Amino acid sequence: MPTAARLTGAILFGALAWYVSGLIVPRFPEGTDLGYFVVVNTVIGVLCGWRLAGPRAGDGYVDAFGTGVTTTVALVLVALFTNSLVVMIENSLRKFYDTPVEAVVAIFELMLEHGQLMATPLILGTLAIGGVVAGLGTEFIGRRYS
Repeated sequence: MPTAARLTGAILFGALAWYVSGLIVPRFPEGTDLGYFVVVNTVIGVLCGWRLAGPRAGDGYVDAFGTGVTTTVALVLVALFTNSLVVMIENSLRKFYDTPVEAVVAIFELMLEHGQLMATPLILGTLAIGGVVAGLGTEFIGRRYS
């Protein structure tokens, strides 16, 4: 697969992750230390665009629609898991959990909490429309430069 499609997918989905992360930040409680939240999500977006959307470019615009949605869903799930894992590790270092199983279960509880935090029409709409546009943009560049 041409590098142009992979690079385009990486840039577009990275930009989508960066923008949506900026929409999510104000929804966290006041004083929450988010650390590298936006940077981590952007890197996840870049990787998902490179590994998922880029190689599928060239299959047609109908498939690009589905690829955009699939890549966006993967981006959201990986970002939720990664951020929840980081929070769980921070809590574990503070001796918050009694057993390792409790810590592992906490990852999925945190994923649900963070998922509910981002479940607003603005964020979900931005993800849906942005994912489709990024998928179509990747397809366009993939066809243009193949």
